[in-house]
Amino acid sequence: MRLSDLSEEVSFSLIANKSRSFLTILGIVIGIASVIAMISIGQGSQSAITNSIQSLGSNLISVTPGSQRNFGFGANQGRGSAQTLKNSDATAIADQVANVKSVAPAYSTRYQVTLKGANTNTAVLGTTPEYADIRNVSMDKGSFFTSEDVSSKAKVAVLGPTVVTDIFGEDYTDDPTGTIIKINKIEFTIIGVAKSKGGTGFNNQDDIVYIPLDTMQKSLSGTKYLSNISIQATKADAMTQVQEDITALLIELHKVTTADFSVQNQNDLMSTATSTSKTMTILLASVAAISLIVGGIGIMNMMLTNVTERTREIGLRKAIGAKRRDINTQFLAEAVTLTFLGGVIGIVLGVAVSLVINYFGWMTTTITPYSIFLAFGVSALIGVVFGYYPAKGAAAMNPIEALRYE
Repeated sequence: MRLSDLSEEVSFSLIANKSRSFLTILGIVIGIASVIAMISIGQGSQSAITNSIQSLGSNLISVTPGSQRNFGFGANQGRGSAQTLKNSDATAIADQVANVKSVAPAYSTRYQVTLKGANTNTAVLGTTPEYADIRNVSMDKGSFFTSEDVSSKAKVAVLGPTVVTDIFGEDYTDDPTGTIIKINKIEFTIIGVAKSKGGTGFNNQDDIVYIPLDTMQKSLSGTKYLSNISIQATKADAMTQVQEDITALLIELHKVTTADFSVQNQNDLMSTATSTSKTMTILLASVAAISLIVGGIGIMNMMLTNVTERTREIGLRKAIGAKRRDINTQFLAEAVTLTFLGGVIGIVLGVAVSLVINYFGWMTTTITPYSIFLAFGVSALIGVVFGYYPAKGAAAMNPIEALRYE
């Protein structure tokens, strides 16, 4: 059978059953669009998580108080809330652990921040100047505090952009440096505003106020303990060794046999987050793939119905010389054409949905060529697999029995 004749026969057959063809194509469209949209959401989430972790700092190792003993569903006993870390621990790490570039002790808690009637409850972090370098805190206005500010217990503050919005208003665009605010009823002078790092809820890295550590411990919290110690390794491949050395040093300093602190490696955190997001992407794609399977079953159902309705036609074709291969090719071509049309429309729809979701900020989406090729390849495979059985059945018909079919 010539290609032109095959194209004409396929077109005539699909147009003759417009409603059935449309519904069959619709099933493939929904399946393909769902796969692309779900994969783009999964990839976007993975990218957002990776960027969020990287924004915390480079070559970062974090020490928090409390052990890592797990109970029940993985809850860590006392982790982050225990009082086991002191300033002397941070000093010892900086002085005695090799391949350490910077160390920044910190104590964090929430306080009420007020300004002329406006107020907000936000995280207040007492730390040292090294924190800005380790945690990639960049300045939008003003500057971060200095070592002299820490040693002199200066009452100065650097605000995150969310705090600026909360106490000055959304329309505020001026430079707030030099303004006096109150943190827990104690006056502080704003010396800088940090650039936005993003985040939401309790993980909002912009909803924070940075103040000198000594000021926090002496004037606000009244504690000598730390919430965490941030350490920056000199190079990425030294992080594991630095983590082990820190663990051994702190066990010795605390005179304990079991660590009463937790040491986290940024690479481990990145690996865990990436693994989790990949699992979620596969899960989302698997759920969407069910739509493709349903669409494939719809194609098989339509083709089987076609074969039944066109039994006499098949018998007549074979009686006047049509070969088994011609009949097989025609019905298989019809199935592949349906999936091809559905695949193209589904790709366009899936990309459009992903772009709309990203544009309105509902979720971060990332469209990759991989997802498009995968969706299109699966749709083509479905056309061949689900179209083969009906085509084979039509080609195998006995022409005499087919002509007798009522």
